[in-house]
Amino acid sequence: MTEPDSRFADRAIRRRPLFLALSRIGIAVALLLAGYYAYRRYEDPHFPIGVRVALVTLILLNARQNLRQYKFATLLMGTGTNKVGKLSGPVRNSSQD
Repeated sequence: MTEPDSRFADRAIRRRPLFLALSRIGIAVALLLAGYYAYRRYEDPHFPIGVRVALVTLILLNARQNLRQYKFATLLMGTGTNKVGKLSGPVRNSSQD
């Protein structure tokens, strides 16, 4: 693993809790907005909802991507990528040291 790859993996591992928090916040915001828009639609049947559904969908997609990054960082932790062996060499687990 090269040095830039190792730095990238270390940065992803450090940001792991942030990815989970952003995912949870995104889901909460999407649910709150969906509830608000549903209430507005209930009160006023002519309330335009098309663009708002797209917005909620985009927020949920962003939350899903943050969850993927969290899972990816978790996998990186398990592979021991924060240990750099030889430059451009194989990834070494801590059990091999």
